[in-house]
Amino acid sequence: MLLVDSHAHLDSPRYDADREELLGRSWQAGVRTVLSIGIGDGPATMHRALEISREFAGKPEVPRVLASAGIHPHEAQLADEAAYQKLDSLLAEPEVVAAGEIGLDYFYDHSPRATQQDVFVRQMEIAGGRKQPIIIHCRPSDNSTNAWDETLQLIEEQWTPAGLGGILHCFTGEWDHARRALDCGFLISFAGNITFPKAQSIRDTAAKVPLDRMLVETDAPFLAPVPNRGKRNEPAWVREVAAKLAELRGLDVEEIASRTTENFHRFLAGRGDETTKSKSGSGLPSDTLGRPEEEAGNGRRQLV
Repeated sequence: MLLVDSHAHLDSPRYDADREELLGRSWQAGVRTVLSIGIGDGPATMHRALEISREFAGKPEVPRVLASAGIHPHEAQLADEAAYQKLDSLLAEPEVVAAGEIGLDYFYDHSPRATQQDVFVRQMEIAGGRKQPIIIHCRPSDNSTNAWDETLQLIEEQWTPAGLGGILHCFTGEWDHARRALDCGFLISFAGNITFPKAQSIRDTAAKVPLDRMLVETDAPFLAPVPNRGKRNEPAWVREVAAKLAELRGLDVEEIASRTTENFHRFLAGRGDETTKSKSGSGLPSDTLGRPEEEAGNGRRQLV
């Protein structure tokens, strides 16, 4: 059984002591590709995912590491022209296959909402110029769909005409949000929180998303799935996400692994290959529930 972890933060300092061993465990678990998300701690370090991709390129018995680059909504207030120029340059690198994660976070509000919106739109413009898809982070205020409503509106108005699609990462919205994103050419990615007891609304949506439009991810080091919840997450545990999706869909886990791996590679359509990297589009046809906590002092994820 071969798998892709479509979203992991391999540049996390929590992996500094054992990153290669962690990737070796992922290989043993059947993970053959990991998309390392290049947001760093802000624009100054969003290149680290690319460095890690190059560090492990060609090494035996570790997954292939691809990279993204983007400015997370938490750090939107740090975006300046130098940051945008850096993002544009990173998106031109062959190992960088998407812009992200970008979007809106109205739960923590680490950056003013108007700033988040402006930076989101600017990054969509840069990604469109480089013909790269986007990876979306979206988290609304408690008991609200505000960030979902505004994220999807901006995508529909500013991004859909580009025809490049994207990924809704670590999906935690409602079926209507997923449906609108699917209509915009997006894939829906599910993470370890789909295994959490209180995540029934996520599971309800996962049962409806077409099999050819879904991905699996860990969002490591955050959101470790049951039975490892509360531990440092790692790409090997994407198997648990695939197993939960298989249970929901009444399929063998091997089928979910095969379909989500196929979806990922079809979506990238040659990106990440220095000799054949395509800049012509995505190839598509046309959170956590529980107590939110700030992890590792940055407030980016809620671990439990």
